[in-house]
Amino acid sequence: MNADPVSDLLTRIRNAGMALHPSVSLPHSIFKEAIARVLKSEGYISDISVEGDKLKTLKLGLKYQGRKAVIQGLKQVSTPGLRRYVAGSDAPRVLGGLGVAILSTPQGVMTGSQARRQNVGGEIVCYVW
Repeated sequence: MNADPVSDLLTRIRNAGMALHPSVSLPHSIFKEAIARVLKSEGYISDISVEGDKLKTLKLGLKYQGRKAVIQGLKQVSTPGLRRYVAGSDAPRVLGGLGVAILSTPQGVMTGSQARRQNVGGEIVCYVW
């Protein structure tokens, strides 16, 4: 069991994308599911499903353009040892707007642009491009 679930999520998505797997399964948590929902709404993954009743599994469908994964890069920003926070107006832009910053805010998990629009700050979870 990985002590850092976000790192585990990002690593599994990165590895599955490099191996051209159609989907990736990982242990379910509400936070990981929220991150996956943001990735789906931004068009980085194709579908999300939660399987099992006692021991739940989160299954993510990956998207490809030819033999290239839609997700080119994932970078964890906030770690268990060093949390990174921003104010609502200071939510970062990734690659000049080509990527997405995922923030965990009091209003839930959202993108950096949504956080700027709602002027709500929070913890920067990761960057996706």
